[in-house]
Amino acid sequence: MAKILIVEDESSVRRVLVDILSSSFEDVEFLQASCGKEALDIIRSNDISVCLCDIKMPAPDGVEVLSTAMKEQRGVTFVMLSGHGDIDTAVDCLKKGAVDYMCKPPDLPRLVGAIRYALSRASNDTTVTPPQIKSSRHDTPRVDDDFFSSMGMIGQSSAIRSMQDMIRRLSPTDARVLVMGENGTGKELVAKSIHALSSRKDKPLVEVNCAAIPSELIESELFGHEKGAFTTALKMHKGRFEQADGGTLFLDEVGDMSLAAQAKVLRVIQEGRITRVGGDKDIDVNVRIIAATNQDLKEMIKQGRFREDLYHRLSVIELRVPPLRERREDIKLLSSYFIHKAIDENNLPNKSISDAAIEALESKKWSGNIRQLQNVIERLSILSMGDEISADDVALYASQVE
Repeated sequence: MAKILIVEDESSVRRVLVDILSSSFEDVEFLQASCGKEALDIIRSNDISVCLCDIKMPAPDGVEVLSTAMKEQRGVTFVMLSGHGDIDTAVDCLKKGAVDYMCKPPDLPRLVGAIRYALSRASNDTTVTPPQIKSSRHDTPRVDDDFFSSMGMIGQSSAIRSMQDMIRRLSPTDARVLVMGENGTGKELVAKSIHALSSRKDKPLVEVNCAAIPSELIESELFGHEKGAFTTALKMHKGRFEQADGGTLFLDEVGDMSLAAQAKVLRVIQEGRITRVGGDKDIDVNVRIIAATNQDLKEMIKQGRFREDLYHRLSVIELRVPPLRERREDIKLLSSYFIHKAIDENNLPNKSISDAAIEALESKKWSGNIRQLQNVIERLSILSMGDEISADDVALYASQVE
């Protein structure tokens, strides 16, 4: 049986890497190390085929582990991970013998491909038989398509299928997830789906829209406050972290959080404790954090508007929600879904939509994504005459969409 060593100083990242890779490979034993010294000890005492190794760790760091293992001719094939996209470091690792180098959080299909290649390389020098990759998303724990439909996540396109597959894989773990996507793409639906498929599903899912809360109140909302902490604090208030204890906290529009609040959220992630505003008592909390943003957090980091250390803590797994322009083939299913929704909510007579109308909708740009499409379909359901929405109706009532 092949052995893969995961070297990463953050335990939650190690766990999620093992969980995801173990669902992709068969007949593999996974070992874990939290530092370079522990990694070298394991390499020296085990027949390791592949080492997936973080670079930034307390000495010896990942590059030193790679160099030492290569000098000692341990026969280990290395794939390197780094939280910083440094070309010089990447080149140095490849020169020292690593077969691949990628930035964290890694693209999971690429990571699986890199491990597959590394195992193949290792098998050329040993008698270990390369394990089989599970070739289909249907090999992952099956979640019926009706589940995603019930969550409002409608579609059969490859883009939406790929995202649903990622949700299936990461939901059973406790890994923090950063959901990225344009306005109106359905980031909240993704967060709700992850929670509903997790072991925390019977505990609260608490949502915080960081953009809707004034910066002077965000800390009180997140961490709570004691009576008398400020003028209007007439009684003790439990914050969202306490409300979500045992469950999931969804930080929507996390890019709009103040730097002061970011620092405190980072502390909660690191220590698992919060302190209410105006209080001096530490309170233990156990939450899984899912964050979402429509902003470029890496650019915000360069501008000093978002903490880099918090970004790396939140983005153990990054999940991108595709915009509607990348999944136009879903417009027919989405339109049918939104028509029935509009009929139910507005007490309308039954209505269908013609193929020509669908083609007209598919040709539009949809800058507002799913939310914009829903509004247009509701308008068409209300204003169109007869029992079928036509292409003429689309031209008349959806003309504002290019």
